[in-house]
Amino acid sequence: MALEVLPIVDGQLSLDQGFLSIKQADALLQQLLAELPWRHDHLTVFGKSHLMPRLHCYQSEQNLNYQYSNLTLQPQSYHAKVLQLKRYLEAVTGQSYNAVLINLYRDGLDKMGWHSDDEPELGNNPSIASISLGAQRCFKLRHRDKSAADIALQLNHGSLLLMAGELQQHWQHCLPIRKKIIQPRINLTFRYLYS
Repeated sequence: MALEVLPIVDGQLSLDQGFLSIKQADALLQQLLAELPWRHDHLTVFGKSHLMPRLHCYQSEQNLNYQYSNLTLQPQSYHAKVLQLKRYLEAVTGQSYNAVLINLYRDGLDKMGWHSDDEPELGNNPSIASISLGAQRCFKLRHRDKSAADIALQLNHGSLLLMAGELQQHWQHCLPIRKKIIQPRINLTFRYLYS
C-alpha cells in the first residue's frame, strides 16, 4: 500500500491511487455491478421527494441500521467479495469497519451533493475508507467556514481515499455531475457504526 498523506487543515486525508491492481479492480467492478441488490430510493429534500441520483446498497454483518437524508437503511449481509475487501482493507490500514455503504453512479449524470459523514452513529472523528471502482470521477471538498481552499481529487479505478480526524466536522464533500462520462463508477465507503 502506498498511502500519500495529503495536506489539509482540520482533518486527515490520505490517498492510494493503486490500492487495488487494475486486474483486481476490473473483476470486482464487474461482479458487484452484476450481483449486488441495488436499490433506487426516493429522498425527501426541503419537503420534496425525488429519486436518488444514484443507486445504492448497504451491508453489514451486524443489525446496524444507517440513517441519512430521512432514509433508514437496513443492512444486507456482506457479499463475499465485499467481505474479502473489508478484511484486506482492515489488515492494511489497521482500522476496524463494521458496515459499508456502496453507491453506484451509472454515468456522469449521477451525483452526490455536498454533505459530511457526521451522523451520530458514526461517533466523533470517524474514519471513512472510500474505495473507487470504474470511471475516474472528481471528488471535491470544501471547508465549512471557507478558511481553507477547496480541494479537488481525481479518484482512479482501484483507489483508496481515507478520511479521518476532525475532517467530517470541518469539511463537506461531493461528487459533481460530469456529463461526458458514460461509464459506471462504484464507490464503497467502509465505516464503523456505534449501535
